Amino acid sequence: MQYDFLKDFPKRMKNVGLYAILIQNSSQKTTWKQYGFLKQDEQLNMIFAVMLYIMEQSLKEENCTMDDIGAYIDTLNVQYFEKNMSYEDCRRMGDFIVNVILSDEGKVMYFDGYNFERKAYEIMHVSYVANKIVYIDQELKRTSYYLTDDGYNLLLGTLEIENNMKLTIHEMIFQMHLEKQSYDKAVDEIKNVFNLLKIQLQKIQEAMGRIRRNALNYSVKDYEEILTENLETISDTKQKFQNYREMVKSRARELEEENINVKRLTEKEEKKLSYLREIEQYLNRTIDEHQKILSSHFDLKALYTKELEQLAQMSLIKRFPLRTALYDKVLLQPSALENMIYFLRPLFNQDTEKVYNLNKAFQYQKPMRKKEEEDSGETLDFDEDAWQKEQERLRSKKLKKYEDSLAGLLHFASETGEISLVDIEKRLGENDEEKDLLLPNVEIFKEIMVELIKNREIDINALKRERSEYIQDRQAEFQLNDMLLKLVEERTDNQNIRRIETYRITDGTTVVFENVPDENGRRKSIRCSNVLIRVIREE
Repeated sequence: MQYDFLKDFPKRMKNVGLYAILIQNSSQKTTWKQYGFLKQDEQLNMIFAVMLYIMEQSLKEENCTMDDIGAYIDTLNVQYFEKNMSYEDCRRMGDFIVNVILSDEGKVMYFDGYNFERKAYEIMHVSYVANKIVYIDQELKRTSYYLTDDGYNLLLGTLEIENNMKLTIHEMIFQMHLEKQSYDKAVDEIKNVFNLLKIQLQKIQEAMGRIRRNALNYSVKDYEEILTENLETISDTKQKFQNYREMVKSRARELEEENINVKRLTEKEEKKLSYLREIEQYLNRTIDEHQKILSSHFDLKALYTKELEQLAQMSLIKRFPLRTALYDKVLLQPSALENMIYFLRPLFNQDTEKVYNLNKAFQYQKPMRKKEEEDSGETLDFDEDAWQKEQERLRSKKLKKYEDSLAGLLHFASETGEISLVDIEKRLGENDEEKDLLLPNVEIFKEIMVELIKNREIDINALKRERSEYIQDRQAEFQLNDMLLKLVEERTDNQNIRRIETYRITDGTTVVFENVPDENGRRKSIRCSNVLIRVIREE
């Protein structure tokens, strides 16, 4: 499927259909006018008030007959709505709401949601209430109403989960899916978590916009509410999702190593690996949003404080009319223009004139240089500078090993257009010099092969376009794309390479490289699946 976010589209439309059918059944009825409910707002308020009563009676496992509903509506009308209705009118309106609007006069209600996987509409049944026969005082036979699953879902989606609990609930569900390794469902939940954080950030930005326009229009209650939501969001979310990210990385790494060293992953395992990568991507974005919310939280506090202080200062400013207090007095006494500077200076925010204080001149002044040195950050001494240079030298040396190994692979593949690891192992033979360049150590060779297999097909022209469109910092660690571009552009024998493809050979063959050192210098053997490396050049 091209768009994965449309995978569960019918389920979403089922929730939409619950509201759509309810409004459709109500808006087309003129019966409301008989009871004085003319506006659609009033009608929907009464419908949901009745549904809440039915839900409460169902939860308490008590009967909910039409007499009970009529008495409930009559009480609401007397205390709140104050419509001109008798008890019988309230009972008839209850029957109208339950049997006509919620049950559509006994007709089966459907809503069609498009299924993009099947390329057809999926018919979904909708039902709000059901009924059963009960006996009151063991003699009177009555019909009692209760909510169905759709009715509960409709009501629970309106208020029962408060905003400050949504993030916690989705995070708990995400954790549960991770533990059960239901990665497809975990992807949906981490998307929900990211969306909630995105919404919270937008709320902060909108609040800051309102405060900038007029701080008096932003109430203290609104300010307290958004601060509380921010604190609940940033309390311990970042550390949790950092732990989740490490867990996801670890599981993805296990699958990748298994894919290289042990066996070829099944289609189900490859889907798991793709889901893990998508989860890791959203976790990174979630942590970024968390950091933005944290910084915006403090910006909001500073902005609100500043705006209120400025409003308070404005109330202390003495105002006067320019015509009577300035112009008229200047016309009566033109010599006052000499002192106009004292009137205009505050308008231009000029500093007041400085006065030389002789007392300060004869006081002992402490040197400022020492204080500035104490306040400044820690400076590097000679040993630390040398250590930094040594670390940079070691990083450059390690990157050179990556470059030589990757260049060796391209060289072998370029000679014939394509080459497998089995053929490379045979060609190396006893040539220790080439072997040391191609296999500097176990970790470097394994990382290069993992990146090649992960990318599969690499378009050099696409990498060049991507580099030209984005400004990137210089990477201190190995980056496959950057190093490939460097090898293609700096080495003349690689300049016409257009595409690099890496595929696993599925005939079950494996290759073993003997006596390869690891990072600690110990000799090991590398055993991995046979892989084909193909280099396509420009014609």
